[in-house]
Amino acid sequence: VQLVESGGGLVQPGGSLRLSCAASGFTFSSYAMSWYRQAPGKERELVASVARGGGTTVYASSVKGRFTISRDNAKNTVYLQLNSLKPEDTAAYYCNALPNVWAQAPSFRSWGQGTQVTVSS
Repeated sequence: VQLVESGGGLVQPGGSLRLSCAASGFTFSSYAMSWYRQAPGKERELVASVARGGGTTVYASSVKGRFTISRDNAKNTVYLQLNSLKPEDTAAYYCNALPNVWAQAPSFRSWGQGTQVTVSS
């Protein structure tokens, strides 16, 4: 399993970013996919999930209405559009698979390197 996240950066409050995660080593379309984030000194938290076909999405209350998860099964890639960013969104963002869109625990123990999002003026 390989998960490669990209697209992070430094952005001002209210700004936007689009994260990408390229997946390989498993049958991408057979899994729901998710984005997690981990801020310094905090546990990793699940922020968004998308069902196998992309028709159902689930969001943490802290990001609902601001973040949008999507996927392209032809490209084995999952995306996270981050809008109206706040300083509290600062974290390393990771993707992983899920057994279904309502699950909390990731399917795979291995993680990618993550992509850092820093929201600061």
